[in-house]
Amino acid sequence: MARAHRLYWRTNLVLISVLMLIGFMVSFGIPLMATRLAHVRFAGFPLPFYFGAQGAILVYVALIVVYIVLMQFADARLQRTLAIGKTEP
Repeated sequence: MARAHRLYWRTNLVLISVLMLIGFMVSFGIPLMATRLAHVRFAGFPLPFYFGAQGAILVYVALIVVYIVLMQFADARLQRTLAIGKTEP
């Protein structure tokens, strides 16, 4: 059981790290590259404006949804592991 808990928390920490890295890139990477992307237009607006005004919010919501879904899978896997451990003598 201790191994299952360690795997669960390692999965959780890796997932959080990856999602936070993506959030960091959206928050700071796109604004830092804004001058290079200013000539690209999306839906009539310059691409950096779109990312700042709309796209970043959508990415953050998507990151939350991805975290919820992946952690539900991890929770279910841990529950199965614990249930199997309880039935064995």
